[in-house]
Parts: sequence; structure tokens; C-alpha cells
Amino acid sequence: MRVEFGVLGPVTARDGAGGGLRLGGPRHREVLARLLAARRRTVPVARLVDDLWEEPPATAMGSVRTFVAALRKALEPDRPPRTASRLLVTRGPGYALRPEPGAVDAWVFEEAVDRAGGLPPAEAVPVLSGALASWRGPAYADFAGARWARGERARLSALRLHAVERRAEALIGAGAAREAVPDLDAHVTEHPWREDGWQLLATALYRSGRQGDALAVLRRARQVLADQLGTDPGPALARLEQDVLRGADRLRGPAEGVADGVWSRAAAAYESAVPARSPARLEAAAGLLRGLAVTGAGGLDAARLHRTAAVEAAERTGDVELTARVIGMYDVPAVWTRVDDVEAARAVVRAAERTLARLPGDAPEAVRARLLATIAVESRGDALADGPVPSVSAGREEDPWRLRAGRAAREAEAAARRLGDASLLAFALNGVCLQSFDRCGLAARREAIGAELVGLSRAHGLAGPEVLGRLVRLQALSGLGDFAAADGQAAAVEELAERHERPLALVFTGWYRALRAAVSGDADAERAAYGRAVGLLEGCGMPGLAAGLPALARLAPVVRAGLLPSPDGFADTDWGPYRPWVLPLLLLGGHRRDEALLALRAAPRPPHDLLQEGLWCLLARAAVELGDSGTAARAHAALAGARGELAGASSGLLTFGPVSGFLDRAAGVAGRSGGA
Repeated sequence: MRVEFGVLGPVTARDGAGGGLRLGGPRHREVLARLLAARRRTVPVARLVDDLWEEPPATAMGSVRTFVAALRKALEPDRPPRTASRLLVTRGPGYALRPEPGAVDAWVFEEAVDRAGGLPPAEAVPVLSGALASWRGPAYADFAGARWARGERARLSALRLHAVERRAEALIGAGAAREAVPDLDAHVTEHPWREDGWQLLATALYRSGRQGDALAVLRRARQVLADQLGTDPGPALARLEQDVLRGADRLRGPAEGVADGVWSRAAAAYESAVPARSPARLEAAAGLLRGLAVTGAGGLDAARLHRTAAVEAAERTGDVELTARVIGMYDVPAVWTRVDDVEAARAVVRAAERTLARLPGDAPEAVRARLLATIAVESRGDALADGPVPSVSAGREEDPWRLRAGRAAREAEAAARRLGDASLLAFALNGVCLQSFDRCGLAARREAIGAELVGLSRAHGLAGPEVLGRLVRLQALSGLGDFAAADGQAAAVEELAERHERPLALVFTGWYRALRAAVSGDADAERAAYGRAVGLLEGCGMPGLAAGLPALARLAPVVRAGLLPSPDGFADTDWGPYRPWVLPLLLLGGHRRDEALLALRAAPRPPHDLLQEGLWCLLARAAVELGDSGTAARAHAALAGARGELAGASSGLLTFGPVSGFLDRAAGVAGRSGGA
């Protein structure tokens, strides 16, 4: 039987099928760990005694032999009696452990790091990523205080830091500098004395088009080194700061100079060939903005700003078909259901509606369909509602704007299918997905839309829609609790994001990783993962996503535990747009029941978006605490179709727990049976 050993974290032994082996008590485990640290060399019994006890008892040597005998039985349960062990062998005055090749995670890690050193950057990245993924915690974690472990722990920890930096270096060398930034930022925060880490972070930022951030990082490094170590940066770090300031050629990637040259020559040719006032420039600008929007936070902000100006300029030309093309060309995939700029979205939708009304009868159907898809995508959620959203106590009302947007999505989809236009259908399906929140419990419908988007994109080579489709599937599968399938979508998104330079997609997968930690039940891992996820929101250019989200992530484990949020624990918390649905619970946590009841009844109906099930569950929880049968009944009715889902998890970001639990408690207060 093959036995595999793990020391990159707590010491473990597993059989060939991956099942854990029972190793006995702490002394048994320490003997095994000590022999693994010896790396196949013999450890005399006397040395084992000294390593295991500060003041060895008289029976120590006998105890060691007993531990070894028990370990042999655990590691080789099928070994016939009175036959020599081939794994834990006796050699002279002591013992040696002889694992098979590739059977110790630390040795595999070392071999991978060594092998990556001879590979091109693009090939080294997956090797180093896999090696680093094998770490489950500090090396020999359960023997951190043992003298014998200190040297091996320090050696492996240093090698891990080296591997983190070499992976980042390989990412930068492979042209994926943006992907290297988050891990490097965490690396220098945890290990501020490593100047190589600061250099790599600054270089990655510079090659991501963030010269100002690169300079800020280098200045932070100078301050940290001075404050914590009392030293100035080394010559390499100081020279890098000067190079960043003057934009030195050496900081450019191997392909950057060529790409910049092509860009400059093409831009110059366009300037000279196309007249300054030509309408063709508006179309060219619209195409450029579509590409700019997916390059990162700065690009998204700029694209959003200039897109509105381009639409206004197109309308002023009086050319209705030109205006339609400029509006419809911006088919940037949208996965979040709250718009980032409400007024900009409103302006684009109104321009699209005006243009639709003015299009001649013989205008191409594809042009009309793109305007309809634009209306559907930009009208997501309830941000563009014609009037105030009704309170929970007012019951259900349909907003005319949302009804028009849903109709536009269906018409765009039908036209795209008639035309057989894959790119147009992907855009229309984006609108259909964003308009699929008319009631709770529709994660399965969105999973089907996401699956069609993925299939369509792979058949026609559409990178952006494939990322969108996989994120839609990730969200829907999370809501349905199918995390094994969602894991596959997350991995595919990360691979596509690296290959096609879609850094914003990594914000969503980073938050998904935090959700996975939350559902695992490991509170420490959850806190750490959400800490990293919140860092991804800083400057992401998506305020519709970022506003209030860190606060909800902090609230989620409190709600899952069946507790009320304490006022002290959430003082000065920015709840963003989610405050109306959290406020009743906050007031209950502060023992202000009368105010909580007023807040509950005044709360607006949760918006038709990815968090609607979660927000309804918060209202249901408050209604149960307050005994408000009317609100409990309305929450029960709203959530009934989502009984099999996880509250909030359809966002792919966080969860408040199974919807069924909230439903059953609300049913009791509303006077209904749990299955009503």
C-alpha cells in the first residue's frame, strides 16, 4: 500500500485512496514527523529520546520502540507478522523512514520549485501555482515549538517565500502582470523586509498601466523599511523608483515595445486618414471603449464616462442609424445586478428608446436588437424604476420600467435567434439573465442561461461572453449549493481571465473563494478569505458591487449562527444600499424593538437582483424576532420558490444560510405550515 505524507501544515499520513491513517497519540505523531524531517536518514533512538523529552523518563527508549511498532502497524496494516517493514526500517542504532518517490508533499514542493527554475515563464506559472497550493499551513504546524523542527520549518518557509516571488516573476514575464498584483500585495504586507517582493509588486503595477500605484508602493516600501528595520532601501529598490518616475524602457515587457509601436503607428495613420469631424470617429471610439471597459478599474471608469459622451455626440449628428450603432456596439458583459452609475445608465437607456422610436422601418433587425439588448442590460435591478420602490408592507407592485426592460430582453433574444448571430445572441442572453429576477428561486433558470452562453461562446470563440457565462453559472450553482460544479466554473474563469486579460473577473472569483471558505465552516479561513476579498474591491471601478458588500460579509456569519448583530460590533459600519434591510436586525440587537418594528414595516421591497433572496431572509428573520405575522407572511410568500437554495449565495459572494430555515420560522409566525 502506498502511503503519502504531509508536513506542509499539520503532519498527516494517507493511504493510496486518500483516506487518513490513525497515527496514535502526540508522541507517535512526533516520532513520525521527526523521521520525515530526517529525509530518509537514520535517527538514533538516543536522538529521538532527546528530541521528544526535555527530561526523558527512565522508560524513554522503550517508549520510543513502542511508538515505532504502533506506527509500523498503522502505516503497513497488511504487512504479514514477523516480516521486516519496508517503510519504517531499523538501521543500526535507530530508525529511518523510506517513503516512495513523490510521497512527501514537502519533497514534491521542493522538486517543483527547482524544476520551475529551468522553465519559460508561461510554463513555470502552473508548476509554481500547483506547488504553492500544496501548503495547508506552516510546515510541521503541530510541532512548532519542537527544537528538532526549527531548522526544517525555517528552510521550508524560506523556500515558500522564494516560490511566491518566483511565481510572481513568472506571471510578469508571461505578460500576466495584473494577476500577480493581489498575491504580491499580500506578500509584502506579511513580509515587509523582503525587498524582492516590493520590487516585483512595483514592476507588476507598472506593467499593468498603474505607474502612480507603482510609485506609491515604492514609497511605502521606503517608509516601512525605515520604520520597522531602521534601514534605507537597497540599491536595486532605489534604482527602480527612479526608473518608474521616468518610465524607463527596461520596465516594459518583451512584447510591450512592439505593441506600443504598432499602436502608435496605427493611431497616427487613423488621425491622418479620417477627417476630424467624421462620424466614423464616433464608431471607432465606441469600439475602443468596449475594449477599454474590460481592462481593469481605470479602464472601466473611463469607458463609462466617455460612453455617455459618445452617445450624446452621436445623437447630435441627427444620424439615427449611426446613433444606434454607437449605442449597440458597447456589448460589454455585465454580471452584477446593480448598475455602477445610475444616471449614466438612465441616459443610455433613454437614448436607446428614442433611437428605437426613430429608426426607419427598413433598418437592419440586428441594429434594432442591439438597442433592445442595451435597454435590458442597462435596466437591471430596480435602479431605474419610474418611482420609489414600495415598502414590504405595501405588497407586490410591478414597475413599468422593469416590465419594458424584460420585454426588450425577450425581443432581442428572439431576433438574435432568427438571425443566427452568435455575438448578438450572447448580448441578448446577458440582458435576459439580468432580467430574470422577477421572483425568488430562479437560480436554475440562470444556470441554464449561463450554460447556453458558455456553449455558444466556445463554439464561436467569444472570450468575453464565455467569462460571463461561467460567472453566471458560478453564481447560480452557488445558490443551488452545488459547489463542486461551481469550483470548476471558478477555475475556468481564472484561466480565461489570465489568457484574455480580464482582471475584473478575478474580483468575482476572489469573493467566490471567500464564500467557499464560509460554507466549509472554518471561521478562521472565512475571516482571512473575506479579508483578501475586500481588498479586491478597493479601486475595482464597480461601486454597484462594492458599496456595502464588506459589511454584509461581516454580518453573514452572525446571521448563520442565529445571533443578532451587536451595536458595538457594527458601529460606524457602511452598509451602503443594504441598510434598510439590515436596520431592523441592528435595532433588535440594540434592544430597540419598537424602532425595529417601524423600520421593518418601512423597509422597501428587496430589489430584483442577485441578493434578493438574502435580503428577504433578513426581513424574515426580523419579522420572526418581532412576531410580525404580516411581514413574515409576505417574506414566506416571496421566498417559497427558493426553498432549496442558500440565501444570498446566488450572488457567488456570501450566504446567510439555507432559505428553508428562514421559511420554516417565518411560517410559524405567519400561521402557516412549513411547507405552505
